[in-house]
Order: sequence, then structure tokens, then C-alpha cells
Amino acid sequence: MSLDSTMDKVLERRAEVEERLSQAAEMTPAEMANLSRELAELRPVCEQIELVNRLTTEIADAQMMVDEACDDAEMAEMARVELDELSDQLPAEQDKLQLLLLPKDKDDSRNAILEVRAGTGGDEAALFAADLFSMYQRFAAKHGWKFEVMEVSETGIGGYKEATATIVGSDVFARLKFESGAHRVQRVPETETGGRIHTSAATVAVLPEAEDVDIDIVETDLRIDVFRASGPGGQSVNTTDSAVRITHLPTGIVVSQQDEKSQHKNRAKAMKILRARIYDAERARIEAERAASRKGQVGSGDRSERIRTYNFPQGRVTDHRINLTLYKLDRVVAGEALDEVIEALIAEDQARRLAEGVD
Repeated sequence: MSLDSTMDKVLERRAEVEERLSQAAEMTPAEMANLSRELAELRPVCEQIELVNRLTTEIADAQMMVDEACDDAEMAEMARVELDELSDQLPAEQDKLQLLLLPKDKDDSRNAILEVRAGTGGDEAALFAADLFSMYQRFAAKHGWKFEVMEVSETGIGGYKEATATIVGSDVFARLKFESGAHRVQRVPETETGGRIHTSAATVAVLPEAEDVDIDIVETDLRIDVFRASGPGGQSVNTTDSAVRITHLPTGIVVSQQDEKSQHKNRAKAMKILRARIYDAERARIEAERAASRKGQVGSGDRSERIRTYNFPQGRVTDHRINLTLYKLDRVVAGEALDEVIEALIAEDQARRLAEGVD
């Protein structure tokens, strides 16, 4: 589809949505909300289309003035200056429009479930997992997002075997989805008397929060076990069977939840995580099919890949997917400079999709 026809279709769609919204009395609240959201997304795109169209018209008018002012040198010069300025401006505005016209991930506007797990490296890996979890918590606070800790399995020395949180806010998944993968740390542990640098790892998974309408979970596909919650080291922290383990039999996905004293609340939290994991598995399957048919793809996006290294002795963070290195490790870990890495990843993704002509 040509750029012009795409632009026309977008403008036509805005007109349709505006017309539909003018008949609000005939719509359900859900339809109204969906159309209002779509109109909000269409507006910046349509404004950019109108800017490009206006520049194109003004360039044609300036060219006509240049052609017709052959007997008036001063007028011809003014028209040429205007033509040059407009011609210089148009390509940049067309590039902005191309980015705005890129198809959006339908899950970008969703909230997310964050899962961080210690990998290889023993206690140091668990401490690093806790550092990553705190980094995302501070990053969420910076963006005004709500960060709700769902479950934390501690090691007893301040480390996390695994930790899960729900992050609620504007475009959470859009900004965090590239964080999924294996994160590596290189530093001297506090317990290391010889000053040797240790390497350990933790994995991060960012899942789009699924809604009830997204995933149809059949009760007979679930095996639900209840047990007594336990704390670090296995000591009992509850005298009732309030902890819940849910197994989704068709996929084998297992979710446990024990942070709440109420079995009902633990089950609700576990179901939220289970729904997100099933939804994410389906997303991954579709993405794998697309990737298999795509030529020249860089990286598979597999979560087993090492995506980033945090080198404390050198104070640097390196994202291996885009060969980006920042000597701002303290600010990245504090959640302050993480945006710089994320913005670069988003820009790289946009450039790749433009080059590949992704529909």
C-alpha cells in the first residue's frame, strides 16, 4: 500500500470514529471507551499527515512562483528561498510520519507483570536479582506507575530467588517489553576477600497483563493445590493452608502464590499471573512464526540470550542487542538513566521495522 493511500485511510478512519462518537447515545460504555481511545491514538498521526500534506502543497506553490517569476528577480529569489526551506523540512516530517504509521503492538498500552529470577551465581545472583527488582521499582516510581509486589522469595541475606510484581500505568508494556532476557552482572561481592570479580546472572520476564476476554481458561484444565505457606529457610509463616499452586494442564505452566494470608486472595493473584503467562506464551509462538519468515532478523529475542551486562568495576552498562554502552551504571541501576537504554532499543526496533516494511 502506498504512503498516500495509507494517509487517506487514516484520515478516513478518523472521520468515521468522530462520526460514530457523535452518536454516543447508541453506544455501550465499552464501545465509547474503545472509540475514544482509538481517536486519541489517531489524532497525532492525522496532525502529522496534515502537516506533510500542507508542506507538499506549499512546495508546489513555491515552485510555481519560481517558474512564473522569471521577469521579477527579487520575487524569484524569495520564492527560491522559501522553496529550499520547505524542501529541507519535508523529509524530516515524512520520516516522523513513517514512524507514526508503523503498526503498533496491540499490547503496548497494557499493564505488565514483572518476574525476576536469580540465575547462575549463587548468593551473588540472588543479590543481583534483588537489585534488578529494585531498579524497576524505582523506574516505575519515576514514571508515576503503580508497582505492586505480588510475591518475593528471599534468600535471607537480602537476595531474591525470585520476585513478581504488577506494574500499572500508561504504556507500561511498551516501555518495558525489551527488558525480557538474561541480565549479567560483573562485580566484586562483599564476601570476596581477594578482590576478584565474579560474574552472575538473573533473568527478567515482562508479560503483558491479560484480561479475562483474552484467555479462556477452562476450570477442568486446572489442578489447584493448597498448602501451608513458608518463609526463608522453610520455617512456617502461616498456620493454615492458605498458599495456592495452580497448574495449567494443557501447557504445564505452574504458578504458586503465598504472600497473602487468605487462600482466596492468593488464588486470585495466581490466576492473574497464570493468565499473563499463557497469553505471553501465545504471543511468543506468534512472534516465532513471524521471525521464522523474516529475512535478516537480528537476534531471536529468546529469553535465554544474554541481553545486557552491568559491569560495576568499570561503571558501565552494555546492551548487547544494539551494542550500546553507557558509563552511567549507578544512574541506570537507580532507575534514573534506564530510559536512555529503553529509548535506544525502541528506536532500533522502529528502524528495523521500517527497513523490513513490517505490516
